[in-house]
Parts: sequence; structure tokens; C-alpha cells
Amino acid sequence: MRFKDVFSIIGPSMVGPSSSHTAGAVRIGRAARRIFGAFPDQAEIVFYGSFAETYRGHGTDLAVVGGLLDFATDDMRIRNSIELAEAAGIELTFKTAQNVAFHPNTVELRLMGGDHTDVIAGASIGGGSVEMLRVNGFDVKFTMNYPVLLVFHDDTPGMVAHITRLLEAGGVNIAYMDVDRKGRGGDAMTVVESDEAVPAELMKHIEGLPSVHRVVIADLTVEEAQS
Repeated sequence: MRFKDVFSIIGPSMVGPSSSHTAGAVRIGRAARRIFGAFPDQAEIVFYGSFAETYRGHGTDLAVVGGLLDFATDDMRIRNSIELAEAAGIELTFKTAQNVAFHPNTVELRLMGGDHTDVIAGASIGGGSVEMLRVNGFDVKFTMNYPVLLVFHDDTPGMVAHITRLLEAGGVNIAYMDVDRKGRGGDAMTVVESDEAVPAELMKHIEGLPSVHRVVIADLTVEEAQS
């Protein structure tokens, strides 16, 4: 793993004792909130590895919930995030589990609202940096250091080429790309980290592609640059 700068090592401005266990956890919560697209009615939060052992003492539960409420890493309301979330009508459940395939500082969030459910896992890898590892059963990898485009689609020939051509035509430069599928010809997901945010009009064109079921933008870069 390479750090972008010295602040990636010492961590961001934050509430809490640990950049890994608090600041990184906030960013995972915010990423999950962006992917879900709204405040959930219910959130089941599962801690793995060292998160499972120390989340209460390090305030990782407060941090993840603060992220779900879209608080920045240095927002003092994180200290009361669980009470604030419950007051807003979010039903919270905390669990612990073990999975040797996961990074030690991993949290999985099952977010539910209406008939919509997303299951999102991410790891806090140090200095407040994160890696998102799984979205709705797809194994992925993206960092939230760039605007992220997630396209849920059928596994059909030429789909990735269609997406990349539209991005090129829209002047969007791809920094990183990842594709996973659940089986040949089945459900698939393409993840694109780009140097610039994908314009709303371009998103509509991607949504209009045959076999595309859902398009999501998860972008923390503008807000974090301002904080």
C-alpha cells in the first residue's frame, strides 16, 4: 500500500483515539451511505477482526454510525451518533464475526429501507484510508479517494466497452476500474474510479444502456477537500 502524503500516515482531523478505528470507520460509513443513496431505516453493522475485539473501547460503533449520518471525521456529533441515529428513526444492530479472508479492520453494513437492501463491506487500512471490499456479493476494490461510479448490469458482451466509451465521450478519465460477476451471463458490477465526477447527464446515458439495472455515484472528494 502506498500513501498519498504525510497526512495519509498521521491521519485526518478527527474525533476519536485512532485513525484506523475511528476516522477510517467514519469514511466506510459515509461510503455505504452514498452507495445506499439515503438514510436507511435499519442498519445491521458487523465488525470483524480487531474491530470486533475493540469497537466499543475505540468508539468504532460511534464512528460507523456517524458516517451513516454523513458526519465528517472531525464532527463532534460523532460522540452521540448512536443516539442521534435512533432519534432519527434508524434501527441499529451491532454484531461481531470472524472471517480470515477479510482485513482485520473490516466492517460490513446491511442497510435496509423500504424494499431496498445493500450489503457493503469495507476495511480501514491505516491513517484514515479505506478500501471498500464487497458490495451486494460482488468482490470489488476501491478507495473513496476518487469519485466512484458503480454500475450494476447483466454480464453481456461489450457492456464494459459501452461504459468506457461513454465515459471517454463525456471527458471522464478512468483512474481505476474493476469488474466482478456472479456467473457467466448473470449479474455483474463494474466499478470505476475517475479523476473527475461523472456528470448527471452522462449518468443518464449509462443508465439507459441495455442490461443496466442500477447506477450509483459515491463521491466524498469535494466534501473532504473542504473540511
